[in-house]
Amino acid sequence: MTEAVSRPTLEAVAARAGVSRATVSRVVNGGDGVREPLAERVRRAVEELGYVPNQAARSLVTRRHDAVAVVIAEPESRVFADPFFALQLRGISKELTAHDNQLVLLLTEGRADHARVARYLAGGHVDGALVFSLHLDDPLPGLIRDAGVPTVFGGRPDWGDDPGAAVCGRAGEGPGHGVVYVDCDNRGGAHTAVRHLVGLGRRRVAHITGALDQTSAVDRLDGYRDVMADVWGEDDPRLVVESDFTPAGGERAMRELLGCCPDVDAVFAANDLTALGALRVLRESGRRVPEDVAVVGFDDMVPVAEQTDPPLTTVRQDIEEMGRLMARLLLRGLSDGRDRERTAADAPGGGVILPTTLIRRASA
Repeated sequence: MTEAVSRPTLEAVAARAGVSRATVSRVVNGGDGVREPLAERVRRAVEELGYVPNQAARSLVTRRHDAVAVVIAEPESRVFADPFFALQLRGISKELTAHDNQLVLLLTEGRADHARVARYLAGGHVDGALVFSLHLDDPLPGLIRDAGVPTVFGGRPDWGDDPGAAVCGRAGEGPGHGVVYVDCDNRGGAHTAVRHLVGLGRRRVAHITGALDQTSAVDRLDGYRDVMADVWGEDDPRLVVESDFTPAGGERAMRELLGCCPDVDAVFAANDLTALGALRVLRESGRRVPEDVAVVGFDDMVPVAEQTDPPLTTVRQDIEEMGRLMARLLLRGLSDGRDRERTAADAPGGGVILPTTLIRRASA
């Protein structure tokens, strides 16, 4: 049987560097008060011996776990089927890795999972949480508030008239304690998409929405209605069909549109996957794109948008950068050393809204 190899200890590092154990501990745990020549000797000894700090012991000293929970309020089947989540997770992972933090992924299959996630967060296993894809009736924000975990949200929250309502405040306090969130300009991006279609001379412009229990879908619908009201004075309610951000939902919605409005000549889809489903139905029905019906999506998920037939004109949001920015805001707040309820609350107005851009391809 192979003998276990003993790991270098803090005492071994201290002996190699010629300093006290306390000095090594301060250097390893990022403490102050060690002169740079001594700190350099400790770092050199750590490297030569291959010393790896005991994370549990280090957490007792620093009260930090160097771990962040990423909570996605969607079932596993949705998360791993939608490239949006992969892109956002990539951005988060890059930022956390650059700061030597671990990512702990938590998914919610159903309401029973919300309590499980809340217990995990309240158990002190992570330093903070990044939460996205919330639905309007989701209990997670309240549970996270009660757990006292510093949090940054992906997507504009919708808790009362004030987007910075009491969700991240102290339990029992009223509105005014701002939340921190990162989102894209959903409404402005919808304006751009619909004005592009109108500029092409299209008069029967339809909208296939996302799930309307999410603020991104509501904002994109509002953007569509803004332009239709501005151009035509009103919008035909038959030209708006609710969907769910999935290809199957896009197919169902497109069939409904063709059934009730066969003269539709343009479609603004709430995301690229919805547009993908709509394009399939248009092709099956013999409608030419863009000659008969022009189509614009939202997201610019390149693996989807460039592989559709024809390639998809879409509104680009920088999904990966949104993930990086969420992680950056959280880590910045943690490093500021403020109290847990106020951690990361340094984003202007509580939120950061990233711009969108229309990417023109062959579908419109």
